[in-house]
Amino acid sequence: MMDDIDERILQALKENARMTYVDIGRAVGLSEGAVRNRIQALLDSGVIRRFTIEVATSVRVRALIMISVDPSTPTHAVSEAVGRMKVVERIYEITGEYDIAAVVASPSIEGVNRCIEEIRCIEGVERTNTMIVLRTL
Repeated sequence: MMDDIDERILQALKENARMTYVDIGRAVGLSEGAVRNRIQALLDSGVIRRFTIEVATSVRVRALIMISVDPSTPTHAVSEAVGRMKVVERIYEITGEYDIAAVVASPSIEGVNRCIEEIRCIEGVERTNTMIVLRTL
């Protein structure tokens, strides 16, 4: 179970995943060793799944692709197929009108268009709706 200090450690890592254990410790009032142990526990429990980078929007075109799946097709099967695409950054299985939201980043609009066409060819995909990200705050 996470506590307030774990939440503060996660927030520090979200702001700067390269932050040292010493700097995080200063921010949350713990020693370097205590921070190291807490981060390891967060990794071991699956709370932290990976450390990654975010590429500037000026370098990539980012889009949100909403995907509706035929009810006779397992949503997870479509999610896995979409997840194998190189330009897909993240996949969410969601509730509502659409079943899946995929975050895509490509060097060009053409790359996003290719991804959309590939998704539409996946068995079980009924329709898509794509939104291009104009700005990330």
